[in-house]
Amino acid sequence: MRRRSVLLAVPTGLLTLAGCGDDKSGSDKASPSKEPTSPTPSPAPSGKIVSGPVPPITSGSEFGDKPKIAKGTGKPSSTLAVKTVIKGDGPTTAKKDFLQVNYLGQIWSSAKVLDNSFDKKKPATFQLGAGQVIPGWDQALVDRKVGSRLELAVPPAYAYGKQGQPQAGIKGTDTLVFVIDIVNRFNGKSSAKGGKVAQSNIDLPKVSDNTDGKAPTITVPKKAAPKKLVSEYVIEGDGAEVKKSDALLVQYKGVLWKNGKQFDATYKRGELAQFSLQQVVKGWSQGLTGKKVGSRVLIVVPPELGYKNEAKPGIPANSTLVFSVDILAVL
Repeated sequence: MRRRSVLLAVPTGLLTLAGCGDDKSGSDKASPSKEPTSPTPSPAPSGKIVSGPVPPITSGSEFGDKPKIAKGTGKPSSTLAVKTVIKGDGPTTAKKDFLQVNYLGQIWSSAKVLDNSFDKKKPATFQLGAGQVIPGWDQALVDRKVGSRLELAVPPAYAYGKQGQPQAGIKGTDTLVFVIDIVNRFNGKSSAKGGKVAQSNIDLPKVSDNTDGKAPTITVPKKAAPKKLVSEYVIEGDGAEVKKSDALLVQYKGVLWKNGKQFDATYKRGELAQFSLQQVVKGWSQGLTGKKVGSRVLIVVPPELGYKNEAKPGIPANSTLVFSVDILAVL
């Protein structure tokens, strides 16, 4: 399976270092799928984070509400300023975690809103500390509790540097203001969360329903492999149904039907996988489409929907493949 570019895994509209351009609606927003339109900024300083000043939130003050932020007054801090508006009680974030956040960003001096995820009804998902977002986010969102609302004042050195992002209307002297709700976090110990589904077909592999972040066991029966694709819930989540055009964040384990031997697993690497359903074998794209986020899915992939007569490392030609896939998030 191919992995997506880490930058392509970040939703269009999120302020990243990858440059900016027009989104589908035609408005100017930072887009990681565009080539940079200006030189890459110098590395951001990594110093003490201060507690202010930040402009007040004038409405939408509850977690999950779209906020309205007042225009900044006075001189903003020359370093990264972070205020905890609401302190959550969820897990603590760490570098290399994948975060799901809702956010609104605007310019300090004008209160011009640059972008927000609240109107899209879909959180942004990105890997923390991987350079997928501006340095101010990478630094400010570490060691925070899920369920927290933060307000950031991000000076140019922690955003786009002296060159700014002209296409997004950001000058090299602009301090940016964000309200960020930390909705969830995922890492190599994350598992599906949902209702356990009975596995009663004795002709199919059995997958354990543990949710402790450890690799599930897959027991392959000593029977002939099915000729058609199998896709069944082991754990059924309560998230949105996956569309064939989606990109996903997952944990997975793959074994051979022939002997039950493992050939690949995210658990072994301690890293989650991210990919587009249009960039994987047909058995995955067909088997995961329509399944709910938060689920663990058993997928049995016959050769014609896998690698056919092409051998891969650890996978002989014409192999039937068995996967356990935990669908953690849509990217």
